[in-house]
Amino acid sequence: MAKKSQAEFVKWLGPILDALRDLGGSGKPREVSSWIANKLNLSNEVLNSTLNSGESRFHNQVAWARQYLIWENYLDKNIRGAWVLTSLGEKKKLTIEEASLIVKKWIDIFSKARKNDVKADITDISEEIGIEIISNDNLNLLNVLQSLSPKGFENICKLLLRESGFENVEVTGKSHDGGIDGYGTLEINPFVSFKVLFQCKRYKGGVSRSQVGDFRNAMLGRAEKGIIITTGYFTNEAEKEANRDGAPKVELVDGEKLVKMFEKVELGLKAKTVYEVDFNFFEPFFK
Repeated sequence: MAKKSQAEFVKWLGPILDALRDLGGSGKPREVSSWIANKLNLSNEVLNSTLNSGESRFHNQVAWARQYLIWENYLDKNIRGAWVLTSLGEKKKLTIEEASLIVKKWIDIFSKARKNDVKADITDISEEIGIEIISNDNLNLLNVLQSLSPKGFENICKLLLRESGFENVEVTGKSHDGGIDGYGTLEINPFVSFKVLFQCKRYKGGVSRSQVGDFRNAMLGRAEKGIIITTGYFTNEAEKEANRDGAPKVELVDGEKLVKMFEKVELGLKAKTVYEVDFNFFEPFFK
């Protein structure tokens, strides 16, 4: 691993544990990343930097840091959708030096495994060759979504919303409509329902603050709720704009969340059973 990549990567291990403690022991991936970004006052240059794939470099690095914390048994690996501290992780405060030793230890373990022809998953060993490897296990789905035609992506979002409980979902197909690509109705209970407008952005890069603001302006007076769906990500400023006090909240669905929504309703996906090696179990036997 290049020294620069390792230095950038290692420094997030400790803050992840700090974030989860402050969040009450668990948190969604983006909650953890946002906590770190705000607590450490990270610059927009850091937060908006992307990999060659278009994925956020910062979120990618944080996700890899989390993986090493799982291998070290500081985070629970068996809970989907949330990052949860183990009893060991709740008590652990990591210095940058300790974090560096953890990364080195596991890289050495995987190196020994490869030398002895022990087959490891690519996501287990990719840190040996650099941070540019994407950590998303469902990258293939994201690639497919990014490759759809603009109209096709709008229609697949329409289908996803229907499968997720929305009714009367339609794609407008109109240009010059302030970025509104479609609408639907979400019923909360038999007495309460509201209209939702949505916008679809088939991106590899980031959705900006101004794009969120423009969408909100277009939805004012037309619906109670708005959703922006993208195969890319939202910049830190875009997330702040979506949740700005005094303005209607705009729901944001980035590529990571979009994949999980497809998984939840099993839309266009076939489930399969996969066994992965529990390296925590085998660690003592490498010595």
